[in-house]
Amino acid sequence: MTPRRLLHAVAIAAATFAAVGTLTALWPNPLVARSTPAQGFEILALAVQCALIGGYVLIKRPVCSSNPVGFGALLGFFGVACPTCNKLLILLFSTDALLTYVEPYRLPVTIAGALVTAAAVAWEWRQGQIALGDVGS
Repeated sequence: MTPRRLLHAVAIAAATFAAVGTLTALWPNPLVARSTPAQGFEILALAVQCALIGGYVLIKRPVCSSNPVGFGALLGFFGVACPTCNKLLILLFSTDALLTYVEPYRLPVTIAGALVTAAAVAWEWRQGQIALGDVGS
């Protein structure tokens, strides 16, 4: 783990936090307005997700591997995003359906996203440890 790699991971985590938090209007900003108020868990959940993404970037092996971290990040995004601000979801469903069937499940979706991302980080860590063990043999 080099200082440059650590700095890269921290930068990715911070940029992801700033971008997703702004795009989901977790804080007031001139770019996006949120239709439904944030429930309070979103900023903490986003911070956890971004820390996991930073950890993934930090330990990512140079070889091509599967990316369940992307799926976890997507779940995390949908978990912290305003369900009625997503134009695609509104086109597919109605606002009433989103508030009835999506809003109550945002916290479990966020937790599932963090668990998938954590599993991806653990997998990369384990595979890196196995690769390091193989090199020394």
